[in-house]
Amino acid sequence: MKPRIGLALTGSYCTFDKALAAAEALAERYDLTAVLSETAAATDTRFGAAQDFIRRLEQLTGKPVLRSIPEAEPVGPRDYFDVLAVAPCTGNTLAKLAAGITDTAVTMAVKSHLRGGKPVVIAFGSNDGLGASAKNLGELLNRKHYYFVPLYQDAPEAKPNSLAADYSLLEQTILAAWERRQLQPLLRGGAAG
Repeated sequence: MKPRIGLALTGSYCTFDKALAAAEALAERYDLTAVLSETAAATDTRFGAAQDFIRRLEQLTGKPVLRSIPEAEPVGPRDYFDVLAVAPCTGNTLAKLAAGITDTAVTMAVKSHLRGGKPVVIAFGSNDGLGASAKNLGELLNRKHYYFVPLYQDAPEAKPNSLAADYSLLEQTILAAWERRQLQPLLRGGAAG
């Protein structure tokens, strides 16, 4: 049996290319459903138009993207996923999850999914990962059902507080989380692919 995977994207637009490449690989092997935060679903940036991202995700999954709180609320009660991956997860979303704030489609999907004690994978990336976001990272590392894609400092000289998830390990992390274990080592040296 293969896990049913939810892939939730938040507004780390510079990471969307990595997240979409991961989504392509996951969609080939798993039942995949996408969730977008309202901001990610509505904001055009220098990295691309929101509608293009939505269209691409819907083509990959063959399903509509969940992009509102009412659309995400049934995730848990209707047992949509075996594993829910938030990739990318911004510092803002990480803070909301740590504080129990449910005000976006993504945070609602996580809350709803967790009600059944199911695993949530976080692909965290933030320029303040070792700064203001560090306390929220520590909070979720200590919580049941949260698993992290291994992290590395993406530019330690230019951005000493910056952390990034190693997207080449997203699928491995999802499969490990499905087995209720954290992929190790969590902190990786050097730049990742």
